[in-house]
Amino acid sequence: MELSHINKKGEAIMVDVSDKNITVREAIARGKIFMDPKTVELISDGEMPKGDVLAVARVAGIMASKHTQELIPMCHSIPLDSAKVEFEILDENIGIEITATVRCTWKTGVEMEALTAVSITALTIYDMCKAVDKKMSIGEISLIKKTGGKTILS
Repeated sequence: MELSHINKKGEAIMVDVSDKNITVREAIARGKIFMDPKTVELISDGEMPKGDVLAVARVAGIMASKHTQELIPMCHSIPLDSAKVEFEILDENIGIEITATVRCTWKTGVEMEALTAVSITALTIYDMCKAVDKKMSIGEISLIKKTGGKTILS
């Protein structure tokens, strides 16, 4: 099997996408942050001391998707058409599920941008809530859908 990010000398490289077709590409990633139900309640009621946790986390996730190439060494700089972050309270208020959807019209996909958006969104929630909940955990971050390129995941 040939690795796309390694040259014949075994050196890390950025994949050359110059011959790829420009297509509409979308990736959806999901992750969860688990916390005390009282913390979820504080977030939902807008009573967290640092402010509107979900509004700040949403902006952080969208910004992170636009800067993925600065964080992940071999990622391409991709002109994003859309980045969206959504939240759902988990059953029994045990945490928050984060879903990021990223779209572009380009030569390579936006999987890393969607995964980065979820990760930074979760870290922002953690940062804004750590003063009241020391036992939060972040997990289950995964790509759940990818369309528009050679490989489709749905």
